[in-house]
Amino acid sequence: MVKIVKMKGLNSADIVKRIKRGDIFIYPTDTIYGIGCNALLPESVMKIRDIKKRTDKPFSIIAPSKEWIAKNFKVSKAYLDKLPGPFTYILKPKKKGLFGKEVSKFDTVGVRIPDHKFSKFVARAKVPFITTSVNLSGEEPAVDLDRIAHSILEQVDFIIDDGVLDNKASTVLDLTGDFPKIIRR
Repeated sequence: MVKIVKMKGLNSADIVKRIKRGDIFIYPTDTIYGIGCNALLPESVMKIRDIKKRTDKPFSIIAPSKEWIAKNFKVSKAYLDKLPGPFTYILKPKKKGLFGKEVSKFDTVGVRIPDHKFSKFVARAKVPFITTSVNLSGEEPAVDLDRIAHSILEQVDFIIDDGVLDNKASTVLDLTGDFPKIIRR
């Protein structure tokens, strides 16, 4: 049985170590529960693709910091100032090869920093972290651990319980063109 730990009972050093080594997490955000791992480890990313039955749709990442985003992506400071928050920005990396095709087969990546305590663990790990809704592809995102399919729960390494999240998925803005484009509100 996978270990479920309350958000308040987390050991910071243990979580950072687990993130760095590629453990698969179910975790809370400022919007919904997510499933994720270290985005720089292809085997872990592919495991999430298998769990979600999501073959080619791109994943987004939780960035370790705004400075990391500014260093690696083309984005205006005005948008960075809105983070952390319930936004996912579609951005172009400044250089190719930042992520493998396991994250995105496109030349863009969804990037966010949730306004949630879990983001602090990602910041301490100093690595980008996959963030995608914890559901099978095409199903409703989970705001409560009780609504997550057992087939998913059985395949993860660690679950962080922060109770029922009374939110909706993040607003997605495509910032790759001359003007921002709302993809999802």
